Amino acid sequence: MRKSQISASMMCSNLVDLQATIDVFEKEKVEYLHIDVMDGEFVPNFGLGVDYIRGLRELTSIPLDLHLMIKDPEYKLPWIGIHKEDIVTIHYESTFQVQRALDYLVPYGCKRFLAINPATPIGQIEEVLDYIDGVNLLMVNPGFAGQKIVPSTLRKAEKLQKFLQEMHREDIILEVDGNITKEHGATLRSCGASIFVAGQSCWSLWISGQSLPGSEKKSGNSGKQWNKKKNCLPGMHGLKNRRIL
Repeated sequence: MRKSQISASMMCSNLVDLQATIDVFEKEKVEYLHIDVMDGEFVPNFGLGVDYIRGLRELTSIPLDLHLMIKDPEYKLPWIGIHKEDIVTIHYESTFQVQRALDYLVPYGCKRFLAINPATPIGQIEEVLDYIDGVNLLMVNPGFAGQKIVPSTLRKAEKLQKFLQEMHREDIILEVDGNITKEHGATLRSCGASIFVAGQSCWSLWISGQSLPGSEKKSGNSGKQWNKKKNCLPGMHGLKNRRIL
């Protein structure tokens, strides 16, 4: 089974104390920083933009997991400053030319992921399997943090695992994004998920000392840094035991 990794959602971090958060992520060797880029058109919200990404690059060398929730992403890639260590995810639903959009990522040398929304059938990705390194399975409809999981997506994760096996493409990485709780994380891990986007559902586990998604271990954080008003954890203490098995 592929090693599990955490992609920490920066949309849920505290911008006022961002350096402290980054310092802890680096100390605890968090694998990716998940950046939700939203344009207000593909999704009904604005998210982290290119200036934020440039600024974040100055604070850390942790690779970015760039989730592009934007219309026609293939024409906007040069704005972002993609590094070869990054994951770049485009949405199947965001462009009429999915294969071409994925091809536009080749010169950057990054990992190419394709995201699919909860209602998008798995079979839609069959013709582009040769152009992707991974699938980001959205467990919620994109655009907002703090949503509850769409129940059918848990069954969809199992179907996706079987689909990739049938296509002899177990090499394709499965990332899951949205309401990744302890219980959901364990289920999704059994379906082959190896990258877990850690957002608000994980923050509350980290600060309460409960087991993390898919793990028997517990967080050692006391909860003193929890900012309930902003629903974020400025220092992210206690990540040492956050590993998903």
